Amino acid sequence: MFLVSTRNFPPELGGMQNLMEGLSNALIDHGPVKVFADNQENAKKYDQNSKLNIERVSGFKIFRKYRKANLVKDFIQENQIRACFFDHWKSIENVDLETLKKTKSFCLIHSKEINHPQGSSLNKRILKALSKANYVIANSKFTKELGLKLGVKDITVINPGCNYPITIEAEARKFSKDIFNGASPKLITVSRLDGRKSHQNILMSIKNLLPKFPKLKYVSIGDGDEKKNLIKLRKELNLEKCVELIFSSTEQEKVSLIEQSDVFVMPSVVYKKSVEGFGISYIEAASYGKPSIGGIYGGEGDAIKSGVTGYLCNGNDLNAIYDTLLKILSNEKYKELGANAFKFSKEFNWDKIIKKYINLI
Repeated sequence: MFLVSTRNFPPELGGMQNLMEGLSNALIDHGPVKVFADNQENAKKYDQNSKLNIERVSGFKIFRKYRKANLVKDFIQENQIRACFFDHWKSIENVDLETLKKTKSFCLIHSKEINHPQGSSLNKRILKALSKANYVIANSKFTKELGLKLGVKDITVINPGCNYPITIEAEARKFSKDIFNGASPKLITVSRLDGRKSHQNILMSIKNLLPKFPKLKYVSIGDGDEKKNLIKLRKELNLEKCVELIFSSTEQEKVSLIEQSDVFVMPSVVYKKSVEGFGISYIEAASYGKPSIGGIYGGEGDAIKSGVTGYLCNGNDLNAIYDTLLKILSNEKYKELGANAFKFSKEFNWDKIIKKYINLI
């Protein structure tokens, strides 16, 4: 039996949520799986339709983490656990070492969560928590290098698996076709609206591209702190007709819009302590045959083979974004790169990724 303890899990949306769902489901092929996850709205309906044995933990965050740690401890002591998996250093922090010695333990690390100055109180907490795990798993070579600089030892790189492609229903496909409405070329971003994702620079680059591509349409899916700023900027740039900001969507609507698009655009930058550790969204787009434009500062190089499955560029530089978009859109270069991206995405199928974990056990 396997145990998964996670702060991030569906039905909540996000890359980490998809990662932990995919990991948990992939483990089922190798044995029963018990998941301890935070409770949230609509969780009961999701859990009823899941193959997983999911136990939700409620209560105030400060108490919930201790309650979950105790549930994990009791479960390990009462069952034969082949391996346990933690999504975050905070998920393993309150599980005592003696309990963890009864099994193999994996703790996943991500650049944003570990990016605290060496010697700081948070850094010391992180190092102490991660020292309990048999295997510390980084989502990219970039995250591994960052972790080593911050004092984390013995890091193994295992890229996230991809949960896509999934079958798209006719209603969702009609929705996406209505949104794009015959536009060409069609650009898309799926991410939270925060400073790291460069949405504002994408909008300004689109403004400059319109003379060459008057039928261009850009769709952004996601919500976040930059929502009001982006609505204001779209109006200032007079882009209401060619820029669609979708703040909430179903899974079917999201993947259908990706399928109908031509290029996935997310040239991420460093924002405060936040940097793109990998970028599973690029692989998700690739699984539908779409190339991506990503940033140069984080782990995007593991998810995008620049010049082959898309391009990497400086998301702080408007000229770089414009030139890269022009390069990928001219002569429909995106079709060639998209075909390569589709082949590349197969390397991230969960049946291949999970074997890397099993081999470590």
